[in-house]
Amino acid sequence: MELKSKLPTVGTTIFTRMSQLAQQHGALNLSQGFPDFPVEPRLLAELQQQVMAGRNQYAPMPGVLELRQQISGLIQRTYGVQVCAEAEITITSGATEALFVAIQAVVRSGDEVIVFDPAYDSYQPAVELAGGKTVHIQLCAPDYRVDWAAVERRISDRTRLIIVNSPHNPTGMVFTELDWQALADLVQRHGLFCISDEVYEHMVFDGRVAQSARQYAALAERSFIVSSFGKTFHVTGWKLGYCTAPKLLSVEFRKIHQYVTFSSFTPAQYAIAELLDTAPELVTGLAAFYQHKRDNFRQLLSSSALQLLPCEGTYFQLVDYSAVSNLPDLEFCDWLTTEVGVAAIPLSVFSRQEQDSRIIRFCFAKQPDTLAQAASRLQTLRQSGQ
Repeated sequence: MELKSKLPTVGTTIFTRMSQLAQQHGALNLSQGFPDFPVEPRLLAELQQQVMAGRNQYAPMPGVLELRQQISGLIQRTYGVQVCAEAEITITSGATEALFVAIQAVVRSGDEVIVFDPAYDSYQPAVELAGGKTVHIQLCAPDYRVDWAAVERRISDRTRLIIVNSPHNPTGMVFTELDWQALADLVQRHGLFCISDEVYEHMVFDGRVAQSARQYAALAERSFIVSSFGKTFHVTGWKLGYCTAPKLLSVEFRKIHQYVTFSSFTPAQYAIAELLDTAPELVTGLAAFYQHKRDNFRQLLSSSALQLLPCEGTYFQLVDYSAVSNLPDLEFCDWLTTEVGVAAIPLSVFSRQEQDSRIIRFCFAKQPDTLAQAASRLQTLRQSGQ
């Protein structure tokens, strides 16, 4: 039997590969972005209560209304913006589903989609499945800022969509007000759609005020904004996210969503709605929670041979290992996992252009002991070459 693949260049993801390698060699896994600490007990208790109450059947296709109402309130408190719970919020099976559905809703055969490298690896395959083509704009170390004039030069008469991600995985860069204004201007003047991937929106550090595409009217009216409860409540395995978009875009989004998953994990929707109502500090305190982990991890590595890059948000820390080794980043990550006992992700896998930056990504969404052990092992690296 012959089968021509729709995604011929796609294989096992680097996240799966590095996690498996870490498990095989007993390495500390700072590669894949998931927490290793316990989930909030109140959330687990609420989930159990909802399960025992019998809320185990299909949720409404757009999501449980109580949860959408709580999301609307959260957005109002965080950004000062009104979003209609009934018409403009859709619950999804994780942020990746929301990204996929939003791309399918607007991208047509031959369309071009601008993405910024390093970029989350699900963007390009979803664009290609919709018949589109990704146009990659490389961001550069150490701060990975966007040159908006250069972006405009890459816009063509085929450009239909621009995908942005702030706070940014994997670099930790966070858009400034000027970035959002420049993006809004480009989208409006060129008649583009936007997907704003904001799954780390509540992890912004050093006193910065969280900002969103929702706060810029010209941008919001043409945007799908994607968020993640998995990130916010440390439950990545629940695969629960949501998309906010104006009514016109939400109608198209839901047409596709209903044939992808129809509805998502029902008891968890009720449980999270309850926690958003009764324990809002779990969201408002998230930035301080992760900033403490970031600061601790950076302090532990401050005297190592690794150069720490800026981290303004997310739970990822980039390091430059060029003083330690001349190996390409993928080979270095393999060596680091098997010989040093710490797993990381090579930055080059997030870019389509050939990279020789010798930069890797660590996830610090880990328990203090995990981070301390990892840092102790990384302290053994010397500026002697590998």
